[in-house]
Amino acid sequence: MAAVEARSMGRWLSAENGQGKGKAAGLSFRKEAVARTAKLWYNIKLRGTGFRRGLSLPTKQLFFAGEILLMSEKNTGVFSKLSYISRILRGVRLEELGKALEKGKKRSGKNKAFLFFDMLWCAARYGAGYHDYVMFAFYNMNPRQRASYVTRVKNKRLITLLNDPQAADSFDQKTLFYPKFREFLNREFLVMAEAGEKDFLRFLEGKDTLFAKPDVGESGKGIEKLKVSDFESPSALYAYVKKHGFGTVEEALVQHEALSKLYPLSVNSMRVVTLLTKGEKGEWVSHCVYAVQKIGNGGKFVDNLENGGMFCPVDLETGKLTGVGHTSALETIEVHPVTKIPLIGYRIPFAKEAVELCKRAALKEPRMRLVGWDVCITPKGPAIIEGNDYPGYDFWQQPEHTPDHIGLWPYYKKMLPELSKN
Repeated sequence: MAAVEARSMGRWLSAENGQGKGKAAGLSFRKEAVARTAKLWYNIKLRGTGFRRGLSLPTKQLFFAGEILLMSEKNTGVFSKLSYISRILRGVRLEELGKALEKGKKRSGKNKAFLFFDMLWCAARYGAGYHDYVMFAFYNMNPRQRASYVTRVKNKRLITLLNDPQAADSFDQKTLFYPKFREFLNREFLVMAEAGEKDFLRFLEGKDTLFAKPDVGESGKGIEKLKVSDFESPSALYAYVKKHGFGTVEEALVQHEALSKLYPLSVNSMRVVTLLTKGEKGEWVSHCVYAVQKIGNGGKFVDNLENGGMFCPVDLETGKLTGVGHTSALETIEVHPVTKIPLIGYRIPFAKEAVELCKRAALKEPRMRLVGWDVCITPKGPAIIEGNDYPGYDFWQQPEHTPDHIGLWPYYKKMLPELSKN
């Protein structure tokens, strides 16, 4: 497969690079390209036999790999539309690339030389970073399957096309997001910049726990769960919140017992991704791209993957989990390690209501057409926790959740005719 792709790309490169170049110049160009590829290869500490095995790959594939690196530095017109990829390649972290190669070898059984050049090919052809390559198991796919995945570069293209940077602050800053989407939050909150001590003490009445959050943050970083009983007085708690510069404080959401049973220490949120398209009369129409259930783990009080959590796809009709848990370490989990509950088939209540809530919220800010909403399922129904203007493209595209190896790109192309114009 790689040889076929390499020959195809080799012909394209020959046609493109032959313009304005003599035969000698073309040969010199390729020699330099190969030299630079070899240099990167050695920098990853894959010396000796590893590199010699790499040279046994189709010659044009080797030339192509080098040409990507060389053209990215020269910024030639041929690769102008791949400038984003060029920046990625120039910023490659060799240690991380080495880890990706090792992980790819263990998972695929293929040698690192093959994986290295195949990664470079996939970077240029499909916009896939080396983490994409391993995470989505590109080493097991044919060209049609690879082309169906939303990769790092394709996701950047979607965000650039659909989301207005001028509106990003209303999602990135909780002090702006909370007031704007107040009707969808279903909980009390306080913006600290607008509140004095009296307001804080009034807000604290009847509460024994609250969450303090930084104005800007992601993946649960900087969030603190504060118990009133841990402080000498409510005023001492207020002083602590002010001293540490938290942007907002909010009452602790109580999740549905079905979610607590699944994992009791964190609020296990549902990630719902919405997409806005234009209707026949020019009105905005809100769609649900997919929904996954995030689940905490390992004693953490947040459910983010970066903190040891996992996620499973959710059937929007039944609310049942349809796949195994997936972690950031690319592990698959059938039974929750802490609660010992089997994940596949577990029913999440109010799943349909959560989707409808997010679809309504999406219409509140049509300048942000692609949003990932984190939703808490409470005993009374769904409550939005936050909205993400970079909703994450890895959800719903994991190998264990896509046995046919077909990603989300065909869906976006169907829903967004403007993709073919950009």
